[in-house]
This record gives sequence, C-alpha cells and structure tokens, in this order.
Amino acid sequence: MNDSGSLTFWEHLDILRGSLIRMLVAAIVAGVAAFLLKDWLFDVVLAPSSSDFITYRLLGVEPFRIELVNTGLTEQFMIHMKVSLVAGILIASPYILYLLFRFISPALYDNERRYSVRLTVAAYLMFLFGVAVNYFVIFPLTVRFLGTYQVSDDIHNLLTISSYVDTLAMMSLVFGIVFEIPVVSWLLARFGLLKSVWMSRYRRHAIVAIVIVAAVITPTSDVFTLFMVSLPIWLLYEASVLIVRITEKKN
Repeated sequence: MNDSGSLTFWEHLDILRGSLIRMLVAAIVAGVAAFLLKDWLFDVVLAPSSSDFITYRLLGVEPFRIELVNTGLTEQFMIHMKVSLVAGILIASPYILYLLFRFISPALYDNERRYSVRLTVAAYLMFLFGVAVNYFVIFPLTVRFLGTYQVSDDIHNLLTISSYVDTLAMMSLVFGIVFEIPVVSWLLARFGLLKSVWMSRYRRHAIVAIVIVAAVITPTSDVFTLFMVSLPIWLLYEASVLIVRITEKKN
C-alpha cells in the first residue's frame, strides 16, 4: 500500500467529494452535448423502429411500418432530457470509472490492484456488450414482433414515444446487468465459492430460475419476448460454467 493510507478521514472525504464533483460535471457536460446533438441522438434511439435498421436488413425482414406518437404536452421535451442524461452518463462512464478506481486503488496492494483493473475492465466491457446485444438483437426483434402484431386488420398499432424509450432503456439496463454473470461467476470461482460441478448439477434448476427472472424483467407478458430474454441469459450461464471450469484448473 502507498502513503495515502496515512491520510485522515476528513482528507479522504475531501478527495471523495472532489471525485464526485468531477463525475457529476463530466456527466452533465456529456449530457448537454448529447442534448444539443438531438438529431444524431434520436437517429440512434429510433433506428430499431425502422425496417431499414441493420438487423432487419441482415435477417431479410420484410419492410414494415411502426408509428410512434406523442400523447403529452411536455412528453417529448422530457424524453429528450431523459435520453440526453442517459447518453451523458454512458459517454462519461469511462472517466467516471477511472475516478472511482483512482480513489479506491491507493488502499489496495499491487496484486489486488492488478486484479481490480482486470475485473473492472471486464465488467465494463460486458455491460457494454449486453447493451449492444439488446440494441442490435433483442430489442429490434421485440419491437418488430409486438409493434406489428395485430389481432385484427381493423386495429392499428400506435406506440407512444414514452413507451418505446422506457422499454429500450429498461431492457438495455437489464441486459447490461445480466451480462455480468460470467464476470461474477469468475470472481466467485476465483475465491473458491463456486464450482462448475455445482453449476452442471443444478442446470435444470438454473433454467427454471432463468425463465422466472426473464418473466419478471420482461416489459410484456408475451411468450416471444420471454423467449428472447431467456435465451441469452441461458447462453451466459453455459459460458459461465466453462469459465468457472477453466478458473478451477488455473487455481
């Protein structure tokens, strides 16, 4: 450990306060930039609602039309603010993580610091990967299925922009967290708290738990969305079994 361990509680508190202020400023600046780039920002956000989206073109999906409407006087402005804030936090997240690690790292030994760096980078990349999987695969297929589903030709779908954005944000957050399963499994296996034999033995129980979790976190109650959410979680579980097995051999 370095000499920062001799700092008083109040000195540590001052350092933490300075770091929090920098994080807040970084998020606000990035959020303001995203707010000013409204056209580019919503081109990205609304892209999965268009049949020209890359996922639909790669899958050869037939052209379709989804109409998004606004039903509140202040709704569009508030959504603009919300999306800008989320984008700002996401853009500033590398700097925010750097500040957090810089504050915590003086209290770590050299070997702990190396493991912490690997763990933080892996967790961050897996979170981004989860968000990307949702944006390019899960959410577009969900929107395509539910946005065009009709019980009768006489009934037309009109999706509110608020429902669309809230569902995208919620599913992105959920998949970002879900994709941390391999990282958490590796960490538990590293400390000997998780065994691949256990995971294989209770695979059926895990599948049932996955379906239950997917049912809780899905924004709708249809079987299609439940399957689309359950599938990647199950694949992550199987990947985690392999990761734990490899970690056990190295230990």
